[in-house]
Amino acid sequence: MSLPPVPPPPQSEAEDDLVPLGGKTQEEEDGNIFSHYYGQLSHQQNMLQDAIRTTTYQQAIFQNSTDFQGAKVVDVGTGSGILSFFSAQAGASKVYGIEMSRIALAAKKLMDANGMKDKIEIVKGKVEEVELPGCPKDEKCIDILVSEPLGFLLVHERMLESYIVARDRWLKPGGKMFPTCSTIFTAPFTDKMLYEEQRSKADFWDYNDFYGLDLRCLKSAALEEHFSMPVVGYFNPDCLLSNTTSDKFFDFRTCSLKELQTFEIDLNFVVEKTEVCHGIACWFDCDFIGGMGKTVLATGPDKPGTHWYQCRLLFQKPLAVNEGQLITGKLKFQANLKFSYDVDVCCRVGCGDGSGGEGSCGGGVETRNMVYLQDQHYHYLTNQSSAVDAQGYGHAVGNDVQVTKENGYNIG
Repeated sequence: MSLPPVPPPPQSEAEDDLVPLGGKTQEEEDGNIFSHYYGQLSHQQNMLQDAIRTTTYQQAIFQNSTDFQGAKVVDVGTGSGILSFFSAQAGASKVYGIEMSRIALAAKKLMDANGMKDKIEIVKGKVEEVELPGCPKDEKCIDILVSEPLGFLLVHERMLESYIVARDRWLKPGGKMFPTCSTIFTAPFTDKMLYEEQRSKADFWDYNDFYGLDLRCLKSAALEEHFSMPVVGYFNPDCLLSNTTSDKFFDFRTCSLKELQTFEIDLNFVVEKTEVCHGIACWFDCDFIGGMGKTVLATGPDKPGTHWYQCRLLFQKPLAVNEGQLITGKLKFQANLKFSYDVDVCCRVGCGDGSGGEGSCGGGVETRNMVYLQDQHYHYLTNQSSAVDAQGYGHAVGNDVQVTKENGYNIG
């Protein structure tokens, strides 16, 4: 005798909106890995508990409360709704929190429960597609944009592009943007332990008799794969080989989508100590510029830790450098379909002023590597001690670890 089929569990109206029974969520249909990720409360919690992140945004908004008085605000990718809440507290007359993931329902519930039902309206959908209630189509009716569109190395996740789309669709001429601009910083670094750790991961492919298989023909491909992974985690600033940085500046008030999708960072460093250069270290700052002042969100290795950490791009073939030598080169960023970037890393040493042209430097030594930002390796999860000094570099803010990593994707 066969048992009767088990009936499906009852669903509330909210659950129907979140996960249609027997079908795919909207996030799965869209194919955006991050919309599912950010749709989970646990990951919203990770970001909220980053005290540097949350407090800096609050300070930037409250310090410029005169800008927010009576203003109409759009919060791009509102998530939990915390930036919408800060905006309303600062005096905004109306805030539209736009969110494509299912966390939009939680944000609405949270805002309503905290007395913001009349001021904050959560709009579920993509910035590129939704219309703002009460705002005529194709009319620029928004005074201020707020958003936290930042990934590790600033651009991972490609959410900055949605921020720019919101600007072009709704922001009035002269309207404010929080954040306003950002700078990526780069510097050469040395870390023999990290380099050897990555290289040793390919040693498995040295077997010449693995159940009868000779694996050695795949050794070079395995090495290339491990060195194509950006290393995300804290590091001691003492590992940097130059006192200067090479930078890339983005002004969100004026930059185009194209300028975010394809860009280069010209590298030019004077080596401060004789060492082996194992790659290029990267981090970023964001400026919030309002009518009453500027607030800076800093993620550098000499600053308190955030859930963005820092990022290192390793060379598969390190460069031996001497004090006083010049390291030159380029980082070429190209947006990809995995909501991230392919980075072509090219560095040269011993090339004078570095003007000898790409691929050759007149007697100097060159190293080149491709790095794929979506394939990041979290160093603190495997060997934290090599990235943290005795003074506490690399410790999480507050009492909890700021970020977890699941399914190979960064949330920051």
